[in-house]
Amino acid sequence: MMPGLNGFDLTEKVRAASNTPVILLTARGLPQDRIEGLEKGADDYLTKPFEPRELLLRVASLLRRSRTPGPAKRVITFGACAFEFERGELRREGEPVRLTSSELALLRALAAKPGEAVSRAALAEQSSIAMERSVDVQVTRLRRKIEDDPRAPMFIQTVRGVGYALMPD
Repeated sequence: MMPGLNGFDLTEKVRAASNTPVILLTARGLPQDRIEGLEKGADDYLTKPFEPRELLLRVASLLRRSRTPGPAKRVITFGACAFEFERGELRREGEPVRLTSSELALLRALAAKPGEAVSRAALAEQSSIAMERSVDVQVTRLRRKIEDDPRAPMFIQTVRGVGYALMPD
């Protein structure tokens, strides 16, 4: 009963394009209408008149069922620091640590392979640092933010002839 397009056709188009939950709220309450609405892809069908609380409960139920679980938070800890990989958030003793975009990209590249050596070339490429030797400068800056003693690093280790490795707890 909508102008130009009926709810069944709209439901079919929405369903073809996405997995967005759909509840049809309509005056058409005959059994064949409900069946057609569900066949076209509606997740639920509610006829008028309806109780507002019932609609709210149906919406809440549908959202609860359709919610896809997000990826588990991947947190890498090293010493007093915790790095939440997906969010790109570094905390030291619970306090946020401000990282430049280069430092963040470098830490992500190292955290993607904890305990493994990552070459300077790979770090330069993944963090958009112009030259391989510039990686050393960024590592020094990052160590100042992470290490208790940046001159004797425990967590961002130099791997001679290769590059660097992040050594988590």
